[in-house]
Amino acid sequence: MKITHTEIYRFSIPMEPFVIATGTMHFAQNVLIRIYTDGGIHGIGECSAFPMIVGETQETCIAMAKDFAAILKGKNPLEIPERMNDLLGYADHNSTIKSAFDMALFDIAAKNADLPLYKFLGGTKRTIETDMTIGIDTPEGMAKTAVQYKEKGCTILKIKLGKKVNDDIERVKKIREAVGDEITIRLDANQGWTFDEALFALGDLEQYNIEFCEQPMRTWYDDKLPELNINSPVKLMADESCYNYHDARKLINSQSTTYLNIKFSKSGGILGAQKIHEEALQTGVKCMIGSMLESRIALSANLHFALASPNVVFFDLDTALLGHLVDPAVGGLTYNGYFLDVPETPGIGAEADEFFLEKCESWVV
Repeated sequence: MKITHTEIYRFSIPMEPFVIATGTMHFAQNVLIRIYTDGGIHGIGECSAFPMIVGETQETCIAMAKDFAAILKGKNPLEIPERMNDLLGYADHNSTIKSAFDMALFDIAAKNADLPLYKFLGGTKRTIETDMTIGIDTPEGMAKTAVQYKEKGCTILKIKLGKKVNDDIERVKKIREAVGDEITIRLDANQGWTFDEALFALGDLEQYNIEFCEQPMRTWYDDKLPELNINSPVKLMADESCYNYHDARKLINSQSTTYLNIKFSKSGGILGAQKIHEEALQTGVKCMIGSMLESRIALSANLHFALASPNVVFFDLDTALLGHLVDPAVGGLTYNGYFLDVPETPGIGAEADEFFLEKCESWVV
């Protein structure tokens, strides 16, 4: 089987403004690719550029996608490690757009094997419940949103913080008071605090029964993570500090964190995510599968990976519910309230809505 050509789409999804410590997103800066083969099988992949975290924009992803598509043309898509090494040999980093190509290659391989992706990866079905993320707002506004989610049946909330530390503490206080004690609360500071602020905040926030806090400090303070991890009464989860399995190894060996957050946009896709999971599995460090602002296409691939990864026990796959004003996916991941499932169809099981694609700028390489 050989790759014949690749379609590249500017896959912009309008959404309600979403605020985190590092910036505000007004639309999902996504890119969709479809890799076609001479075997009559095509694979789909999607990535979501989050420039304030990964340093890639939709424009850089599109530019690199054109180069990557040319590199892969005429080669065997079933040799996934070799194909991803082809891309690495051409350009380091660019993990976000690489994840779209990785995803499409796995889609082709699973379809070729006539298996849903999770079975192709050796997984089995289990109960998966996602959290719901609340973007930064006033304490009162965030508490109101939390109550709305609770009334809809949500049992796990992820609270975005990372602005003024005293305001952040007030945000959590108001939310806990509003939703009661039975709701699980997770925090994500998105690198917003200094070491001293993180130590102060986490010490004060312990009283609100916090499951864990993601990425309290900027990655350039990773040398201080072991000290924070030892002294924090709230468990830590590394997100922006963990892009690849080398990062995972260093974080684990230095006892810098309790948990790891795996995202395809950081790991470069499923291959890289599997390596992080393996590092964590060897030491019993539990993982979360996270996401940026992907549609249900990429979220489907995320869930397939999680179903084949027993050490992934936390799930942050809510992005299609976070204010996307359009659903550009057909098939794929489904939400039953906040419980997730994927279809038994071969591959990822998701496709792009052709009517949505007609409005997208596109290229063929």
